[in-house]
Amino acid sequence: MSLDAEFERVSLPLENAFTISRGTQETAENVVVRIKDDDGIEGIGAAAPSSHYGETADTVEAVLPDLLEVVEAVGDPHQLDRIERRMRETVERNPSARCAVSIALHDVVAKRADLPLYRYWGLDAEESVTSSYTIGIDSTEKMAEKTETAVERGYDVLKVKVGTDRDEEIISTVREHAPEATIRVDANEAWSPREAVRKIEDLAEYDLEFVEQPVSADDPEGLKFVRNRSALPIAADESCVTLADIPRIADKADIANLKLMKCGGLREAKRMIHTARAHGLEVMLGCMIESNAAIAGAAHLAPLLDYADLDGALLLAEDEYAGVPMPEGDIDLAGLDRAGTGARPE
Repeated sequence: MSLDAEFERVSLPLENAFTISRGTQETAENVVVRIKDDDGIEGIGAAAPSSHYGETADTVEAVLPDLLEVVEAVGDPHQLDRIERRMRETVERNPSARCAVSIALHDVVAKRADLPLYRYWGLDAEESVTSSYTIGIDSTEKMAEKTETAVERGYDVLKVKVGTDRDEEIISTVREHAPEATIRVDANEAWSPREAVRKIEDLAEYDLEFVEQPVSADDPEGLKFVRNRSALPIAADESCVTLADIPRIADKADIANLKLMKCGGLREAKRMIHTARAHGLEVMLGCMIESNAAIAGAAHLAPLLDYADLDGALLLAEDEYAGVPMPEGDIDLAGLDRAGTGARPE
């Protein structure tokens, strides 16, 4: 069997400027990968690189020819373990580039079996979870407006970005406009450990579910300090990048937040999920700002999760790809009417 592959860079406008404690973006640069087998079955994946982890669309485009050469050399899409191992040996970093290839290959393999990916894995669609919808940092008035819009669209799990000098005002406003919603907050490393403990105690009054990455990933003892004193559960995101990080955070957080674009692919994400469970952690799967070409693959892991934050495509003004149905944030794997990941051109 032979495999042909190609890729293209796409610039995706966001519905609203998206601000976190580290900065603002108005567009997302993704790189879409397509892999086709001898029978004409095509798999689709995408990379959503993050400069925070040392990647850009330029670096993805630079390494993809080498990664796709590995795919073509192996030739058999069913040799997922061999291909992903050789890709790691070829390109140690650039996990989002490897991830794009991983998603596309899984799409091919599940299509060859004529099964949705979750069924190919033997997972139960009834165990799927609801994704949160993210409210980025903005003026208080604009955040109130974004919250109202999210509620009107039926999203009842909200993730609110914080890390400002008006965090309590922000959460108070969001709670006022979404009185029935489940609310999580994400500080993206913005607080010091002692500041985090104080802020979490104040914010807990607004009936929050958990707090994500309150302190710098470079301060693991600070994360442990917060977790041991926090009024709310703590999720580790920037502190949890690869499989090796799971045992390191096990006594410093309650929830491991994984991302395909951090760990390098679907097989590695599954390893991380099971390792996190073995260390007594709950598991969340997050995302970057991503096309459905990538989100569709991530969605099939939903039955293995406690929490999902897979709203990357929901935040876009437009997307060239459709994916797994996600009405009101519900990851509806059972409603998927096609084989593979479900990613397809609109």
